[in-house]
Amino acid sequence: MLETLLTAAVAVGAGGLTYLAAAARVVKQYERGVVFRLGRVVGDVRKPGFTTVIPVVDHMRKVNLQIVTMPVPAQEGITRDNVTVRVDAVVYFRVVEPTAAIVNVEDYRFAVSQMAQTSLRSIIGKSELDDLLSNREKLNEGLELMIDSPAVGWGVQIDRVEIKDVSLPDTMKRSMARQAEADRERRARVINADAELQASRKLAEAAQQMADTPSALQLRLLQTVMAVAAEKNSTLVLPIPVELLRFLERPQQPLHGPESAPQVHSRPEQAPRDGQPLAQPRPLDQMPPQTPSPAQTASQPQPASPAHTPS
Repeated sequence: MLETLLTAAVAVGAGGLTYLAAAARVVKQYERGVVFRLGRVVGDVRKPGFTTVIPVVDHMRKVNLQIVTMPVPAQEGITRDNVTVRVDAVVYFRVVEPTAAIVNVEDYRFAVSQMAQTSLRSIIGKSELDDLLSNREKLNEGLELMIDSPAVGWGVQIDRVEIKDVSLPDTMKRSMARQAEADRERRARVINADAELQASRKLAEAAQQMADTPSALQLRLLQTVMAVAAEKNSTLVLPIPVELLRFLERPQQPLHGPESAPQVHSRPEQAPRDGQPLAQPRPLDQMPPQTPSPAQTASQPQPASPAHTPS
């Protein structure tokens, strides 16, 4: 009799330990447990610590509440200003409702990944290239809203979305480099022209001041000579008055007077009388021979006479 009681007690203890081992569950601090009894959600979410379920009847699924960092693969698209780019991003999210994350969606991680890719493509098509490069904060906020809207029903909260990199074609990179170089050159020219304008105004004021006080010009000349003489060089400075240069710039007067210039007398043409035709010039063969004047004969050289040799 005693042996039968001891055997029964041992069997009950072993069965109790087996039941306890099958029913015991441990939920970690960053997890929550959702219990399904015969396929239906039963009770509230199990909190961290030790908990039990009915073996065979109950089934508990654990949900991680930690923030998940999910990289979004690079998506290629065309911006609103017709530029082909490749953009990748990263999404930070976490589960806030374990029951909805298990019941409402099959795989919330895959769902968030696909929604992030489609939203990123939509953002690329709605934005311009300058916005992708310089105004990323606004695009991150818009991308976060687009992903978070459907994720609310999945029990998921989007904490942050960041655009990581924007890849441009090589031709676009070269064009942007030329544009930036031209812009810098334009600004340099504007600054140089502004400096020249200010310098010319100051020089005009200085010239007006020196014109009012001529002694200031002499003092300035002496300062220049001292500045040149301070250095060890062989430069010789000779100040020349400006009045002397102006005198040399005057046009020189002609050496001969108007009397020395040759005068050309033109023979006036005789006007035709009334009813008489103009005289026609004769041909050269019909003109009478002209006899040379004594002055012309004297000016012509005489031929030399043959020399006589004495016999």
